[in-house]
Amino acid sequence: MGLQLPKRAAAPVRRLAMGALIAATLLFLSACDAADKDQIARLAMPEPATAQAPHTFELWKWSWVAAMITGAIVWALIFWVVVKYRRRSDDEIPVQTRYNLPLEIFYTIAPIMMVIVFFYWTVNVQNEMIEIEPEPDVTIEVVGQQWQWTFNHGVGEPTGPATPNYTDNDYRYDDYVYTVGDGDSRPTLILPVDQRIQFNLHSPDVIHSFGIDAFLMKMDVVPGRINKFQATPTVIGDYNGKCFELCGVDHSRMLFDVKVVSQADYDAYLAGLAEQGAESDAPLLGGANARTVAGLHDDTEGGHE
Repeated sequence: MGLQLPKRAAAPVRRLAMGALIAATLLFLSACDAADKDQIARLAMPEPATAQAPHTFELWKWSWVAAMITGAIVWALIFWVVVKYRRRSDDEIPVQTRYNLPLEIFYTIAPIMMVIVFFYWTVNVQNEMIEIEPEPDVTIEVVGQQWQWTFNHGVGEPTGPATPNYTDNDYRYDDYVYTVGDGDSRPTLILPVDQRIQFNLHSPDVIHSFGIDAFLMKMDVVPGRINKFQATPTVIGDYNGKCFELCGVDHSRMLFDVKVVSQADYDAYLAGLAEQGAESDAPLLGGANARTVAGLHDDTEGGHE
């Protein structure tokens, strides 16, 4: 027979624990500023800043709702079982149940149905986020290199396809201006508001991941492959971007700023880059390595020695 504490001794301990929990909760809530409370209201998701981002936010929000409903049901069943089937006497032996077929069918079918529903809505949101229109308003060639970013902006009217062709060097524009980050300063990606922008992603070295927090979208940057997505910024303001893929020793330095501005300010920015001499006939992609995957075209068995 195990050691049993008197019931009157347990009550003060429970009251003390409850008081400590309430005090800690109040302290946590009092420490939250307006920005923190706003984050809590959005379930830690940044405020959407593009026409496409609300699709991701709605999926995130309703996933939380489904998870909380499921959690409430599970916890309610746990507490109900604890109370209803608690031991009432020391010599009581509960009924031994080997199986319950209806219950086993339920907890097998219910999770499968939940996964199917989540899969359906996830695919719908994914289709919205990666939808590509053939003629975007602006096309930007983004290069992720160890360990910073290069942003190539087209100048003038588009003359080529929105997605460049590595084989014949057919790019969207005849002239480009660019900005490059370095170890001392991170670059700023300037974008025009209310314009559908296609980001073509290039890498000359390893896999990176290009993402902007408020756009609720990120995509891998793979050597030898042009990944792309489109977004329409709808709110003028300052945002944060970074590499979301561990890409080497200085991965944490692959940060960049994002500024969404009016069309007039965007045009003035491009003109300013041209005046500074940051212009080129073709986008700066990091050399031939951006067009190939190391070892892919090697004749030796296994792709490399």
